Amino acid sequence: MRRLTYSHVVACLLALASLQQSGLARAADLVPGEPALENGAGKPESDSPEGVLAILRAGGPVGMVIILLSVAALALVVEHMMTIREGVLMPPGLGDGVRKLLGEGKPAPARQMCRSRPSFLAFVLEAGLAEADDGWPAMEKAMEDAAADQSARLFRKIEYLSVIGNIAPMLGLLGTVIGMIFAFREVADTQGAARAADLATGIYLALVTTVEGLLVAIPSLAAFAVFRNRVDQLVAEAAYVAQHVFAPLKRSGTAGPPQGPSPPAPPPVGGR
Repeated sequence: MRRLTYSHVVACLLALASLQQSGLARAADLVPGEPALENGAGKPESDSPEGVLAILRAGGPVGMVIILLSVAALALVVEHMMTIREGVLMPPGLGDGVRKLLGEGKPAPARQMCRSRPSFLAFVLEAGLAEADDGWPAMEKAMEDAAADQSARLFRKIEYLSVIGNIAPMLGLLGTVIGMIFAFREVADTQGAARAADLATGIYLALVTTVEGLLVAIPSLAAFAVFRNRVDQLVAEAAYVAQHVFAPLKRSGTAGPPQGPSPPAPPPVGGR
């Protein structure tokens, strides 16, 4: 019984070895160029930097314009990430500092603090302080106008990303049309006898410019949507902070021109 068991084990081991050898042989047959791939000779050209540059150059002048737009879009995104932030538009401590100075009856130092820290919130607060002598309605109107002006500036600033996102696919479509013109001109010149290799240049140009335009337009429009929502949020927060800063003046009614002496009370009826 023990001899039979050992023989079975040996037979199984031999069968596994033969199966492994046959599997390796099949793998070698399926990948005949494996040594060339290891040496890098069989690597596709498009994966190398030279291949990518060749694809970019195939876009022609239209492709170069699209590449320049991509550089501009990247620069705008970096600039917006650095400037459209809560710490830049609403410097920390500015609202609390102005509220404290107003509570102490020091409007001039409050305006000086706003001027020393230029920002969205500082511009709105300074506009309200400039109309303090005309009462709370004038202050509120001045702050609303200042907030609208500053928010319009921010929206115009990020609008360039939307412009790039709309122009890039149009340029890609222009490159597509130019490439198809080249292809059909080849067909016309050869009286319909053009081969696929003769049409490949025009079609290649059409596809490259289309892809370049889409690759620039999609991130640009996405970034524009993100920054637009961020501007909306920060403008709403700045307006809330401004209302909070002037809340003591609004409740106490101290905003406005100083009132003169009150007229004497009329004598009581009946001489009493």
